[in-house]
Amino acid sequence: MAATTNTTTTPVDSVSADELTAKAVHKRYEGLVMVRTKAIKGKGAWYWAHLEPMLVQNTDTGLPKAVKLRCSLCDAVFSASNPSRTASEHLKRGTCPNFNSLAKPISSVSPSPTTLATATATQSNRKRSSSSVTLTATGGVLVGSGSGSGCSYQATPLAIVDPSRYCGELAYSPSPGAVMTASGGSFVPQHQQHLVLSGGKEDLGALAMLEDSVKKLKSPKTSPGPTLSKSQIECAVDFLADWIYECCGSVSFSSFEHPKFRAFLNQVGLPPVSRRELAGSRLDIKYEEVKAESEARIRDAMFFQVASNGWKVKSFASGEESLVNLTVNLPNGTSLYRRAVFLSGSLPSKYAEEVLWETVTGICGNAVQQCAGIVADKFKAKALRNLENQHHWMVNLSCQFQGFNSLIKDFSKELPLFTTVTENALKLAYFINNTSQVRSSFQKYQLQECGSARLLRVPLRDHESLNFGPVYTMIEDILNSARTLQLVLLDETYKMVSMEDPVAREVAEMIRDMGFWNDLEAVHSLVKLIKEMAQEIETERPLVGQCLPLWDDLRTKVKDWCSKFHITEGPVEKVIERRFKKNYHPAWAAAYILDPLYLIKDMSGKYLPPFKCLTLEQEREVDKLITRLVSREEAHIALMELMKWRTEGLDPVYARAVQMKERDPVTGKMKTANPQSSRLVWETYLTEFKSLGKVAVRLIFLHATSCGFKCSWSLLRWVGAHGHSRVGMDRAQKLIFIAAHSKLERRDFSSDEEKDAELFALANSEDDVLNEVLVETSSV
Repeated sequence: MAATTNTTTTPVDSVSADELTAKAVHKRYEGLVMVRTKAIKGKGAWYWAHLEPMLVQNTDTGLPKAVKLRCSLCDAVFSASNPSRTASEHLKRGTCPNFNSLAKPISSVSPSPTTLATATATQSNRKRSSSSVTLTATGGVLVGSGSGSGCSYQATPLAIVDPSRYCGELAYSPSPGAVMTASGGSFVPQHQQHLVLSGGKEDLGALAMLEDSVKKLKSPKTSPGPTLSKSQIECAVDFLADWIYECCGSVSFSSFEHPKFRAFLNQVGLPPVSRRELAGSRLDIKYEEVKAESEARIRDAMFFQVASNGWKVKSFASGEESLVNLTVNLPNGTSLYRRAVFLSGSLPSKYAEEVLWETVTGICGNAVQQCAGIVADKFKAKALRNLENQHHWMVNLSCQFQGFNSLIKDFSKELPLFTTVTENALKLAYFINNTSQVRSSFQKYQLQECGSARLLRVPLRDHESLNFGPVYTMIEDILNSARTLQLVLLDETYKMVSMEDPVAREVAEMIRDMGFWNDLEAVHSLVKLIKEMAQEIETERPLVGQCLPLWDDLRTKVKDWCSKFHITEGPVEKVIERRFKKNYHPAWAAAYILDPLYLIKDMSGKYLPPFKCLTLEQEREVDKLITRLVSREEAHIALMELMKWRTEGLDPVYARAVQMKERDPVTGKMKTANPQSSRLVWETYLTEFKSLGKVAVRLIFLHATSCGFKCSWSLLRWVGAHGHSRVGMDRAQKLIFIAAHSKLERRDFSSDEEKDAELFALANSEDDVLNEVLVETSSV
């Protein structure tokens, strides 16, 4: 029996061990894949573009037993224990036969042998520690003595320096033509009488320059730098100019006059670039070229939508300035920049209405029916509604990104939970920051727990007059300092303060109360939920048909939040419904039922529009909208076609083709394979719906957000300070147009400041993930 027991338990133990190993290996593989995905998006090391994680299977069990790295250039396989070392040894040191064959930039043009020799000698000398420098005259050659740098200059002897007085390196680096001699890394020792330079240590650099000049006069030949053809130079300068235009103020034109930048241009064989030319004639030519391309694309489209964002004024040191971006959305999914309007201070809705209508007429002249509608981040109740009432064919929407962000402000004003949490958090933060003994104790434990110390971030002004952003930041700081605050309470310093200060006792009770932390986490969780949804809206830029599903998704997530934190649903739902009604437009429901992307398969196999998801009021509003968007003669025909669409729907094959999804290689999310297929089906296959088809193609392409180009803060500050200059404003307009055109073409809707902030915030994320994976798998 004993033998039988042994034979039955051993395989079970073995299998469980294999499964445990496979689980750990798979987790490590997923960590490496995540790191590589971030790196490909520009948030990690360069070598991940060439190294791919792969799982090695166990031939007996079929389970993964190890993680390897495969070089995509030569298919070589390596251990995944140290990707950085693998990259250095395999890629940088030339082991990979295909890595060096990749295209090289202009800067990689090989310099002359003389330049290489000089650079090598200089670099090797810098690695040695310096103790003293002695210059002696020996047979017409000036020789430096010491362990610092091994340089000697051939010239007539001038003076001898006392080595006991000076220590350091020459402040001037001689030209490549200077003779440099060294023996075993040290100067040749000289036994002659020491003379002192009258200027002291500073004379060493001047002396080296003098000897360099003498050498150049004796041998005027200079080492040739890299030579480029005229076409190569012009191409390189064009790329350089495009780069600074697309940075849109993040890089100053004056930086082209910087000595280091000029030295860089000279090093790669490019001539100096004039900032006047960049900001003048070259800017004008580029602007005309980009504008002509944009105009041609707009002319090709049958209709368009105008998007306008930036009406909310932002404060800067030079005053309150805002840049309103006016963009044109075309049916094929392309967005083109139209113009910028600089604002200062609060403006009436009538002015916004005039600006929007001028933009429409500026695009299509008298053929104003080409404008299917407008989406803006403000003035829905007045300017947008007035334009829609005056021009029946227009559908004017409010920006959903702005709507979701406004919901946070609604919660902060109307939910008692937000008021209570804000007041308690302010009381705690003010006490910690303003009480010196407690602040010192808090920072001491911060260093112990987090490795750094700083004050809790508190809103600068009355939080009720601002958005909830600063309060959210303060709540986040308090939650991140929960462990530190608990340690502060146990400190003797806090106990002494509590004996005299009643506020200290009140704050201590608050910190010990689990209800306080539950409420704090509840508010933080809800705001984070909405912020993440708003961020996704800004990134994905949903169309109008997605509005109803977006708000339904929000309601579902908020219900789960209420259940998790034991919050009464009623008051929260009221706030959401009030904001929903402020943002709602009948076009949401109309586009939702007309877009084949949202058709639902019924029991008979038909793909029918989701009328059952609409309320009776929404159905009536859909009928009114459709009859408004067509002529009076076509109104009854359009309603009959709508009934036919409701009962027959779309052919299942075409419906499945429209709804086909594929995984996004960057985000990993499932997305529609062909976003334009919804409109194309109406224009090519559903031609029997003549009146309804006209409405459908003009509705389903409409964007639900006005998000687009983001201008740099530096340019906005410049506009605030120099907005009176006509020439300067003209150049700013052209610069913004070029930069916005490029970013919209790349579908890049983030600003350089946001990218830099994300880069610094995630600077060590790759190492953290790798370390976590290695630590968790090392015990297996």
